[in-house]
Amino acid sequence: METVIILVFVFGYLAITLEHNIKIDKLIPALVMMAITWALISLGIDGFSQWFDSANHSLMENFGLLPHEEKMHLMEETLLHHLGKTAEILVFLLGAMTIVEIIDYFDGFSTIKNAVNFNSRKKLLWMFSILAFVLSAIIDNLTATIVLISILQKIVKERDVRIWYAGLIIIAANAGGAWSPIGDVTTTMLWIGDKVSTGKLLSYLFIPSLICMVVPTFIASFLKPFQGTLELQDSDGKPKNKFSSTMLFLGLGAIIFVPIFKVITHLPPYVGMMLSLGVVAIFAEVYSNSKFAISEVGSDEHASAASHSPVHHSLSKIELPSILFFLGILMAVAALESLGILFGFAGSLQDTMPMLGTEFHHEGVSDLVVLLLGVGSAVIDNVPLVAASLGMFSEPLDNELWHFIAYSAGTGGSMLIIGSAAGVVAMGMEKIDFFWYLKKISWLAFVGFIAGAAAFMVTRAIF
Repeated sequence: METVIILVFVFGYLAITLEHNIKIDKLIPALVMMAITWALISLGIDGFSQWFDSANHSLMENFGLLPHEEKMHLMEETLLHHLGKTAEILVFLLGAMTIVEIIDYFDGFSTIKNAVNFNSRKKLLWMFSILAFVLSAIIDNLTATIVLISILQKIVKERDVRIWYAGLIIIAANAGGAWSPIGDVTTTMLWIGDKVSTGKLLSYLFIPSLICMVVPTFIASFLKPFQGTLELQDSDGKPKNKFSSTMLFLGLGAIIFVPIFKVITHLPPYVGMMLSLGVVAIFAEVYSNSKFAISEVGSDEHASAASHSPVHHSLSKIELPSILFFLGILMAVAALESLGILFGFAGSLQDTMPMLGTEFHHEGVSDLVVLLLGVGSAVIDNVPLVAASLGMFSEPLDNELWHFIAYSAGTGGSMLIIGSAAGVVAMGMEKIDFFWYLKKISWLAFVGFIAGAAAFMVTRAIF
């Protein structure tokens, strides 16, 4: 039965990886895979000799001797435990996505667009790279990429030039997401799972992530597409919303407040995110009542805005397919973890891999394993890879292993355009070709990844 469950997972995984070829959204195989794996566990519960106790992170040796009713009860408890952990991540993401959509409702990101008053290609490259690095740490790398490419489309006319900028935005956004607990789904998973703390994550990963962004941007600034000047697009002529800057800073401040709230109260991060969402929503409702001038009362825009609140509007725009995909993939990985498959795989991986980096202070997990995890996240989705590593390794909070996994999984995805959520969304927005990215951008991402990994090894030795 274990073999059948692994095969279901492998085929589901393949369908997720090949979503662009088979033209089926990845959330569908993720949900089907989750349901079938747990159904098979329930049907074949008496045939399993071991069970992984997720709460204590150890194998239950006497599982096979337990009566059927007790096994079923244990399975239901385990399912509930994993659903609770997954729901923490999903509710957190829902809150963050809604705040970003509220900022966008008030045209908050136009404040960034209005700051561009120069036409130097090199200056523009550095501005977008730094913005992507900083914004992705606050509002997550996927959202930062959407925001910056939207701004880019309003500034740069030529698509051939824009896709080069988009490529560097992907690298910078993924690098920025790695050092912040709210910057990338995988880092958020490690943070919510009590594997990394905000302070240590910043001290270990800020410099490696910065180098991962600076090195490719510096090399790219000497390439032909970033030489000379650009013809900028004229303003779209839309009247500026008087609350746009206020909502931008209020929304970003509310998201930054979440890690602070966790440190003060020791409550799970989603509680702080719900508080932040509530505060931003109050201001949004108050401001929306005075958003439009009396002269615009008859306009279509006023009529559409008056028919619903900004919070309802923002909730209707959040990306629910991503939330359901995370539900499916995290619960499917939890099924493999519960049977002890991941635990066993971790043991065999550590035994067969050469022991590199002897200064790594834990039970024999080599640097090469973690670097391969980073390369793997470029080929397949980094969310299940990190979910699997959570089930594979039992190192304590703030062990160097978790910080290196956060770096590798977060930045390694830049090496292929399908390797990260930021890359996939940029591919969709600018119709970037997979092989164009592979030829022009992948080597820059690889150089940045290796430079950052080397910097991590140095900072790890210092701290």
